[in-house]
Amino acid sequence: MAQDSINETRSGLRSLVPMALSYAASGGSLVIGAAAQLVTFAILARWLGVHEFSLFVAITAIANIAVHVCGLGAMECLVRRVARDRAMYPAMLGHNVILTAASGVVLVLAGAAILPLFFTLSPDPATNVAAISLMLVTNVVLVRVIVLSEQIFIAHSDFASANKVVVGFALARTAAAALACVGFGVATVAAWAVWQFAVHVLVALACLAAVRPLGRPIFRIVGEELPQGLYFSIPFILRAVRQNTDLLVLSLVSTAEIVSSYSVARRMLESSYLAVEALNRLLYPGSARASAEGLHNAVGRVRKILIAATAIGIAAALALFVLAPLLPYIFGHDYVSLVSFVRILCWVVVPLGMWAVAMEALGASGHQKQRAAVMGTGSLAGAALAAWATWYAPPTGTFISFYVIEFVMVIASWAVFAQIVRRDRALAERGKE
Repeated sequence: MAQDSINETRSGLRSLVPMALSYAASGGSLVIGAAAQLVTFAILARWLGVHEFSLFVAITAIANIAVHVCGLGAMECLVRRVARDRAMYPAMLGHNVILTAASGVVLVLAGAAILPLFFTLSPDPATNVAAISLMLVTNVVLVRVIVLSEQIFIAHSDFASANKVVVGFALARTAAAALACVGFGVATVAAWAVWQFAVHVLVALACLAAVRPLGRPIFRIVGEELPQGLYFSIPFILRAVRQNTDLLVLSLVSTAEIVSSYSVARRMLESSYLAVEALNRLLYPGSARASAEGLHNAVGRVRKILIAATAIGIAAALALFVLAPLLPYIFGHDYVSLVSFVRILCWVVVPLGMWAVAMEALGASGHQKQRAAVMGTGSLAGAALAAWATWYAPPTGTFISFYVIEFVMVIASWAVFAQIVRRDRALAERGKE
C-alpha cells in the first residue's frame, strides 16, 4: 500500500513536469515581452519629450479601448471552439477575418474623423489626419491581426509558436524604437507613427505566413458565436475605460510628475500581472475541454489554478516591491514619486489574479453572458468610484479605490462562479434521472 502511494505520488509529480515546462516557456515569453515593452516605453519617454510623449500616450490609450472593439470578441470564440474541435478552425478563422476587417475599417474611419479635432501631431491638417490614421491602423487593426495569430496557435495548443509571436512582436517594437529614436533622432509622434506602422506591417506579414500552414479560412459568420463574442469583448471595453478614468481625472487635478509616475506605475502593475496571465493563457484550452459538459466538471481544475495563480501573484508583487528602487535608472530620475507609487500598487496583482481565474473559467465554459455581467458592472462601478476618489483625494483616493474595486471583484466573480457550478450540477443530476 505504501509503495503504491509512493508510486502514485511520483507519477503525479512526473505528470506536472510538462505543464511546468510549458508554463515556464509561456511565462518567460510574456515576461520577455513585457520587459521589451518597458524598454520601448522608456526610450519613447526620453526621446519624444514630455509634450510629444503625452500625445502618444493619449492616442494609444484610445486605441487600447478600440482594439477590444475590433473583431467583436471573435478571437475568444476561435480559441474555445477550436480547442474542442479542430474541424471548426476554417470557419472560425473566416469568422474572425470578416469581423476584424469590418469593425477595423469603421473604427479607423471614425477615429480619423474625430481625433484630429482634439490632437495635433502636425500643424498641417492633412498630415495630422494621416499621422493619426496611421496610428489607429497600427494600434487597432495590425495589433489585432498579430494577437489573432498568437491565439490561433494557442487554440491548437502550440504554445511554443504562440510564445514566439509574443517575444518576436515585443522585440521588434523595441528594435524599431531604438533605431528610430536613438539611431535616427526621431523626436515627434508623427515621425514615430511611420516607424511604428512599418514594424507592425512586417510582424503581421510574418505572423500570417506562420499560421498559413494550419489551413485556409472559410468566409462565413458563425451566427451562434456573435452574441458570445460580444459578451466577451464588452467587459474588456468597459475595463479599458475604467483603467483610463483614474489617469484622466488625475491629469486634471494633479501635477505632471504625479500623473507621469502614476502612469508608469500602472504599466509596471500590468507587467507583473503577466505572470498570472501566462498561467491562464496556458490552461484556457484545457479548461474549455474540461467544462464542455458543464462547469461543475472543472471545479477541481479551477481550484488548483486559483491556488497557483494566488501564489504566482504574491511572488510577482514581492519581486516588484523589491526591484522598485531600480526603476528611476530606467525611466529617469525626474519620476520622483515612481518608487513609492509602484510599491503601493504592486500588491493589487494578488486580488486581480484571484478574480481573473473565475472569469477565465466562465469564459472557457461558454458562460460569456454571466462573465460580461460581472466584469461590465465591475468596470462601470469601478470607473465611477475611481473618478470620484481621485477627484476627492488625489492620489491617495486613487490607490484606495484600486484596492476596493479589486477585492469587490473577487467576491462577485467567485459568487457567480459558485452559482453556475450549482446550476450545472443540478442539470446534470436531472439528466441522469
